[in-house]
Parts: sequence; structure tokens; C-alpha cells
Amino acid sequence: MTTDERFVRSPREGIDPETPLGVRNEIVVGPVTDWATDFSHTEPEWAADPYPIQDELRERCPIAHTERFGGGWLPTRYEDVAAIAYDTERFSSRAVVMANFRPPKETAPVGGVPPISSDPPFHHDARKLLLPAFTKTAVSRREAATRALCHELIDALAGQDVVEAAHDYAQHIPMRVIADMLGFPPEDGRKFRGFIEGALEGVNLPPEQRMANMDALFDYLLDQIHDHLERPRDDLTTYLINAELYGQKLTSGHVAGTIALLLIAGIDTTWSAIGASLWHLAKTPADRRRLVAEPELLPTAMEEFLRAYAPVTMARLVKEDTSFNGVEMRAEDWILLSFPAANRDPAHFDRAGEVVIDREVNRHVAFGLGIHRCVGSHLARMELRVALEVWLERFPEFSLADPEAVTWATGQVRGPRTLPLRVTPAAR
Repeated sequence: MTTDERFVRSPREGIDPETPLGVRNEIVVGPVTDWATDFSHTEPEWAADPYPIQDELRERCPIAHTERFGGGWLPTRYEDVAAIAYDTERFSSRAVVMANFRPPKETAPVGGVPPISSDPPFHHDARKLLLPAFTKTAVSRREAATRALCHELIDALAGQDVVEAAHDYAQHIPMRVIADMLGFPPEDGRKFRGFIEGALEGVNLPPEQRMANMDALFDYLLDQIHDHLERPRDDLTTYLINAELYGQKLTSGHVAGTIALLLIAGIDTTWSAIGASLWHLAKTPADRRRLVAEPELLPTAMEEFLRAYAPVTMARLVKEDTSFNGVEMRAEDWILLSFPAANRDPAHFDRAGEVVIDREVNRHVAFGLGIHRCVGSHLARMELRVALEVWLERFPEFSLADPEAVTWATGQVRGPRTLPLRVTPAAR
């Protein structure tokens, strides 16, 4: 039996659930009284349509505040979002999901899921480890398999007039791609969905449930790591197990945390982007018809979908009491860094509230800004492009079967969770 002392115990084993490290805050839920002073990204009205809320705040109170989650701020102007994203001196990334728990300051500069949770100078070296797996060349080698998977998923929908495009199409594409990259069983997709929902949509669950969700995730990862120790292969998990930083192999927490990041962020963000793009085309027949007639326009349209429906909002923590653009931020306050709000700032984008599929100049920030800009952007773009190409080829005509039946994820990654579409297959 192959042994590695780093992985004899789970990275979370030995933590007393009754006396956890870090700081817990009271869970506050319920209707928002005033988005400028009481915002919450976990309430249903935010999930259903956050854009009017963000637009109104941008005019009335561009840096909103809340006492929920122990206190936090929501900048809605592009310039403020960019300034905070680039400012690693005053704002820490040691926790990137705004919740009722703040990990101890001592977890910096590594954080729980490096490199996205890492601060300089550690961040640079942790991120560098991942770059070879996400180059354009490396990603291009996955395109044929991704295209074949998309056709396979649509083949399985044969005979249905109404299909569930989020559950039966969009979410499966990144799940299979990431599973393949990590060398995980492709049939574990249902488990991946549970891990994602627990980590990103369950921020207001009781702390014992949150901890149980995280324990389940890391127990699963440890099982997969042990399997790779027994049967090494050419995949990202084996690579991380063997990788070295500063002359030493990565700690168990670094290996498991990075895999957790890839599993959760690498799946939900992309399936949300695919689903939102299909939702737009289903409700906007002129754009759908134009892309069917002009498939060469798809890469440009895809960037506009990413701008208009950017799925990701990240969080930061204020390091020390500081004044930022007229507001007094306290140490350990959250910052909800809304890239979707920045992408719809009319001071930065012409016709910001419209979806213009032939927009030529489009410096959107769907993949973030600064040192934490998404390392997997090439992969996400490939998956989104292929998913839309295949869908439009196979279903040139489709529409929303029931607009009221479309539901959206709550939390910091927003995309359709149910998306029933009425489809007309192309003649083959």
C-alpha cells in the first residue's frame, strides 16, 4: 500500500466543532428593508434579478452597507470594484465567500483554498503551479472531448419537446471536464452538485450544517487523493500531490484546498454562464436567429453574455480600519466585490443595461481583476463556446417553456438552476 504521511489524516480532522477557530456571527435572514443599509446576496429578490437593485444603488448609494454577516460593504461602481480588486495591501482574500464565519487571520497568506484564498507573496507562487494546466494549448486538447460530450447530452434529450437545459445540459459539461482533469469518477456528478450547493448557496445554514458539508467535501477529496496515491496517473490531482513549493511538497491542506477550489469554482461558474446564455437566447429570438445565421459572431456574442450575465461575485476582508472613497471600513468587514455590477456600470460601458451581441469593444471583468483574475478563463471560454455551438446546431429554434419556472442560484455565483426550454431539433 502506498503511504504519504501528509494524507494520513483529513486536513480538517482534529478540529473541535464546538470551539472552532475564527469568528462566527449571528445568522440574519429575511426581507431586506433598505438595500443601501441592509443588503443581502442570499435573499430571493437578489437571486431573481439583482441588476435593478445594483443600478439603483449605483445612483443612490454606490457603496452600500449591511450589518448582516457581521458587517460588510457592496461597491457597485466599476472604479470602486477595480480599486479594491487591485488593492492587496488593505484587502485580504483569505475568505472569498461572504458568510457568517471569518477564518482566523493566521490562515493568511495561504487561506483554505489556494490560490484564490491566498494573499501576496504566497499567491504568486501558488497560482504559478496551476498555470500549465490552463494554457490555451492545454485547453485546446480538451475541446474535441467536450464537443462530443455536448452531442451526447443532447442525444439523451431525443423525443422531448421540453428539456431541462440547466440540469440536463449546462451543468454536466463543466462537471465532466473538471472530473476528467482531476481524474475523478465522472459518475460522481451528483456529489459535485451537493458540494457546490453546500459551499456557495448554504452560507446561512446553521454552523454545524456548514461544517458537516465541508467535512463531507474534504472526506471525499481525501478518498480521491488516496486513490491517486495507490494508482498515480497523468492528471491534475497526481500533479498536485507531487508538486513542490519552496523545495518542499505541498501540504495536505494546500493539495485538498486547491482541488476543492477547482471542483467548486471550476464547475458552478461555467455551468452558470452556459445556462444564462441559453436563457438569454431563449427569450430573445432576434439574437438567437442571428447567431444561427451568423455562427462566426458567436465568440463576440459570448463575451457580451459574460459581461451582461457575469456569474461571479467575490469577497474580500478589510485588513485594518480604513477609509475608502468616503466610507469608514472596519477591520474584518466583508467586501462583496460584485463583478456583475461593475460590468453594468454606464460610466464604463455604453448601453450598459442592454445585451449587444455584436459589441466590438468589451473589456468586461467577468473573470475578475487583479492578481486573482480567473486562472481558468481559457477553459471556461472553450466550454461556453462549444456548449453554445453544439446547442445552436442541434436546436436552432428554442424558447422558454415557462418563464416563471426559471429559477436562479442564490449566493455569489448566479446562474439558472432550472431552465425548461421548448426545443425544435434540427434536421440531421
